[in-house]
Amino acid sequence: MKPEEMLSHVDHTQLKAFCTWEDIKALCDEAAEHQTASVCIPPSYIARVHDTYGDKINICTVVGFPLGYSVTEAKALEVRKALKDGANEIDMVVNIGDVKNGDFDKVESEIRILKEETGDKVLKVIIETCYLTEEEKIALCKAVTNAGANYIKTSTGFGTAGATMEDILLFKKHIGPDVKMKAAGGVKNLDDLEAFIEAGCDRIGTSSAVAFLKNQEADSY
Repeated sequence: MKPEEMLSHVDHTQLKAFCTWEDIKALCDEAAEHQTASVCIPPSYIARVHDTYGDKINICTVVGFPLGYSVTEAKALEVRKALKDGANEIDMVVNIGDVKNGDFDKVESEIRILKEETGDKVLKVIIETCYLTEEEKIALCKAVTNAGANYIKTSTGFGTAGATMEDILLFKKHIGPDVKMKAAGGVKNLDDLEAFIEAGCDRIGTSSAVAFLKNQEADSY
């Protein structure tokens, strides 16, 4: 797979609590140059990025991040503000406490409410697989599908582990035909990136894909 094809699946990401405008600008410049699928950035930077770059890059942001236990009303307000500021894609974190309590109807209801807020924009649902049993992952595949979300996403990148191929293969068995997959965390090199895409992931969340490409180009000389 050509590097540019792989990068077209990448949500080029910078979500560290201490990231500066210079960090965000560098991310966006790389995204514009290499035509990544989006930049995934903190909500507080959306308006500035939109004002600076316009339609040159696709803006993704996070809601209820990274722990997921904000109340639904707060998450809905986050979504509205993000879309108003210029985001086109929302990566929400489910309430993992609700998952652990077995309250999947509540989880599904929250996803549905946030999908209503996003409308024709993209909603990705982060289920944070590192904290879940296989049964919980399967139940969340069904909740994401039933609620009409666009993607199921493995991880925040802030948990105890990131995406695994095992989880992606499990998703493939249990999500509906209209749900796509996003792997995040655990993508350590171009081989990992290619492997997740070939396994069926439409998006990869990583801060390192452009660096992988530059290193490969340097090694070829």
